[in-house]
Amino acid sequence: MKINNVCVLGDGGWGTTLAILLSQKNFRVTLWSAFADYASYLDDKRINKKFLPGIRIPKDIEITSDLKRAVRDKKLIVFAIPSQFLRSVLLKLKKTGFPKDAVCVSVAKGIEIGSLKRISEIILENLGKVKLAVLSGPTIAHEVALGKPTTAVIACQDPGIRRLLQDVFMTGRFRVYTTGDVIGVELAGSLKNVIAIACGISDGLGFGNNAKAALLSRGLAEISRLGERIGAKHKTFSGISGLGDLVTTCISPYSRNRFVGEQVGKGKSLNEIKGHMQMVAEGVPTTKSAYLLSKKLKVEMPITEQVYSVLYKNKSPLKAVKDLMTREKKEE
Repeated sequence: MKINNVCVLGDGGWGTTLAILLSQKNFRVTLWSAFADYASYLDDKRINKKFLPGIRIPKDIEITSDLKRAVRDKKLIVFAIPSQFLRSVLLKLKKTGFPKDAVCVSVAKGIEIGSLKRISEIILENLGKVKLAVLSGPTIAHEVALGKPTTAVIACQDPGIRRLLQDVFMTGRFRVYTTGDVIGVELAGSLKNVIAIACGISDGLGFGNNAKAALLSRGLAEISRLGERIGAKHKTFSGISGLGDLVTTCISPYSRNRFVGEQVGKGKSLNEIKGHMQMVAEGVPTTKSAYLLSKKLKVEMPITEQVYSVLYKNKSPLKAVKDLMTREKKEE
């Protein structure tokens, strides 16, 4: 299969970055924005001031808010839409005449509230049996856009498709590995945002590196427990899309989820924080989904449970820390 025409659905920082990366590899790229006025702005100014400031969008990237036009005749469709908005876009796609022979790649991270489904599950539920892969890893958009060395993972059950996509996305500064563990890659990418909020809360409270190390290591343990319960491979969680993404998101000053946690730790309300953010912090809704999923499957996730209580039950962050530190003694 030869891929030449590409559509990126979602004009956030990551979607815009991937559109630029693929354009630089001489693919014909269309970038879709959900809002006509912002699509017009992007087309005119060629700078994504909200989500990727300072990075120029090449002129040969088509920018549109017309969904039917965006996906028409495309061989590769990249889904860069936040998990809580994905279903509504998919419903519109079904009405536009979705190209069934296209390869689909999900690059967003999250678990849908209500259904508790991963993004690939939502796509398959709505579009049927399409060719589908997941791209994930420690990929801060601005660093990738600047050409800083980055690694990521393509997950797909079909070896041929994952090798094809490895060639599509890989550059001299963007190294792509492959795996068949779609469940593990998706869960690792989604749940690390919950732990990043916990690390941010720790930062906001003025705690040090010891506390962050504890959250990272124990957070990885509970992510792995949930993943393996669902059918993921243990080794995925110690790899690029697991430990690699977790560390990056928990320490980076660019991490939206860590920032949300930090502001909570400093005493701000969640509504106040969200009101001042342009971009979605996926960890906030994912915390609720992860908490409910852990209860449904009877998987112990103490850090996730405390983050949920802080975000959704107005629990004091200091009380949450005390409850974590004074839990029943156990072996590691």
